[in-house]
Amino acid sequence: MLSEQSAVTVRATLPAVGAALGTITERFYAGLFAAHPELLNDLFNRGNQAAGTQRQALAGSIAAFATHLLDHPEQRPDAMLHRIAHKHASLGITPEQYDIVHEHLFAAIADVLGDAVTTEVAAAWDEVYWLMANALIAVEKRLREERGGHAWRAWEVVERVAETDDVATFRLRPADGGPQPDFLAGQYVSVRVALPDGARQIRQYSLSGAPAPDLRQISVKRVHGEGTPDGEVSNHLHARVAAGDVLELSEPYGDLVLDSGPDTPLLLASAGIGVTPMTAMLAHLAGSGHRAPVTVVHGDRSPATHALRTDHEAYAARLPDAAVHFWYEQDAPADTRSGLVDLADVPVAPGTRAYLCGPLPFMRAVRAQLIDKGVAPADIHYEVFGPDLWLAGQA
Repeated sequence: MLSEQSAVTVRATLPAVGAALGTITERFYAGLFAAHPELLNDLFNRGNQAAGTQRQALAGSIAAFATHLLDHPEQRPDAMLHRIAHKHASLGITPEQYDIVHEHLFAAIADVLGDAVTTEVAAAWDEVYWLMANALIAVEKRLREERGGHAWRAWEVVERVAETDDVATFRLRPADGGPQPDFLAGQYVSVRVALPDGARQIRQYSLSGAPAPDLRQISVKRVHGEGTPDGEVSNHLHARVAAGDVLELSEPYGDLVLDSGPDTPLLLASAGIGVTPMTAMLAHLAGSGHRAPVTVVHGDRSPATHALRTDHEAYAARLPDAAVHFWYEQDAPADTRSGLVDLADVPVAPGTRAYLCGPLPFMRAVRAQLIDKGVAPADIHYEVFGPDLWLAGQA
């Protein structure tokens, strides 16, 4: 994929570029938003920008892509690209915006690295950028075409349900009375809201179910900053949105979806609000006649903070061969476990395919435990809420 000369140059300069990527991405976003303030207000997550997590994710994805090109020249890192492409497609990213990113990213590289950015070095990293960008553009185009194009659609909130003190479920139907788009269990939608300062911020929320043929639902956790800014959109939804209000939603996207047959053993592991895609998966499995073992794993601070617990248990109970394991750090009932999730004495069937969603430390720990139990790394799939810092190695 990468030309021979560029590969030599990228390999030689990757340590220096990689070491400077944090500064480069910081400079990049500063230049980008100075030139295009509308992108910060109406596209990028302002909370992630303030916390620095988006910069870490961008730096990590560039470094991971370049490293993959060098180590596996005949392969593309499709898993990483598809995850990014789904998020971009749900946000409505356009091909033209890749030109804007290129302009400001390479200005930042030249600014930070100075004379080290020779014509040869610039050309090699330009090749890396466009290999990644054009791959994403192609995948995003296909995803949009599969869904009939990207468009924001008005959905009416028909019911709001308090799941916990900090989690609310919003049940929605299209305001135009038209048909609901199909979705695969585990997918998410982008939700765009107008904030009091005029910004139109976008966040992705998993579809936690379809409680009726004409309804879809999202379950939103109110984000308390705890040293970082409070979640703008989650707090807006909790404070201002009730039955009768209208939200703008994208089509469903996301690649954490069930892709196994009824005889494949499954393990669905979640923590905190990561329960939302797992609840949708369990509902699908219960309704589709899944026959093989399903192991349900969830960790939470307490039963009181375990959102959708009733659905979690009810869907599992409808499966012919399901085992449910809940861990709580506080107030664990007698039929659950205390502390953090520990799979040491949890049976895992041979050939199990696992799906994980929750905080990164939780997913990394569960992944390591599953590999120790013989689950193939290729059979472990995950979803990150927010910037994907897994590949970045930053969290």
